[in-house]
Amino acid sequence: MAVYAIGDIQGCYRELQHLLDYLRFDPAHDRLWFAGDLVNRGPHSLETLRFVRNLGDAALTVLGNHDLHLLAAADDPARIKAGDTLHPILDATDREELLAWLRHQPLLHHDATLGFTLVHAGLPPQWDLAQAQACAHEVETVLRGADHADYFAHMYGNGPTLWAEELSGWERLRFITNCLTRLRYCDNDGHTALAFKGAPGSQPEGFLPWFSLPQRRTRDLNILFGHWSTLGPRDDPGIYPLDGGCLWGGQLTALRLDGKPQWLRIPCVGIRSPGDD
Repeated sequence: MAVYAIGDIQGCYRELQHLLDYLRFDPAHDRLWFAGDLVNRGPHSLETLRFVRNLGDAALTVLGNHDLHLLAAADDPARIKAGDTLHPILDATDREELLAWLRHQPLLHHDATLGFTLVHAGLPPQWDLAQAQACAHEVETVLRGADHADYFAHMYGNGPTLWAEELSGWERLRFITNCLTRLRYCDNDGHTALAFKGAPGSQPEGFLPWFSLPQRRTRDLNILFGHWSTLGPRDDPGIYPLDGGCLWGGQLTALRLDGKPQWLRIPCVGIRSPGDD
């Protein structure tokens, strides 16, 4: 059995199919891990969402910021932004089944046997694995429950910027959500800087990529993540960025996880500009 982690698709369904053909993916035997952002901005979000859902146990996905934005837009169409490509999903006859399935996907996946942890964006330096799992579960519980509409009404925003166990209510859930689905940079104290999307070197003085902070409590993990199309390949120990910028003419990236990690990439036809994620 082969296990592959795949970066942000964002509706690039045809490129995904080309990649899976290249991998000779067999859903009867192989498994796929998706880093989130299955949908939005690309041309075939509906087809992508249906395909991943229909893979059943052959695939798992964590939620990305665009997946959450789809769910929020389904609750209130006024949240749709210029450049979103969500209407085919929202107008689909099976929209409710697709959205219910998406709401029940996790924000973090950890596999102790393979030795990998999957999130969409990042983890703040104060969290160890147990804390990250517990925080992810807090948001997942709300997403899957009767209060998910209230959650979407309070989800957007860049604050609070610093973790504290005393955080409560919507501020606590927003901080957790922002870290798991939007994080790129932190300062040495763990303050987040969510507005900055460029490659390392473009951020304000005093901020580092979240995975570069020396006091990060998850330095012993192998972490798979997407979200950061401008990051590029890295050789940091235990860090595996999966977003190859497929949407903007980069590559759709897969990493084989069973055995020695092996990168596989295919070129894509881009339709956007880097940083529009």
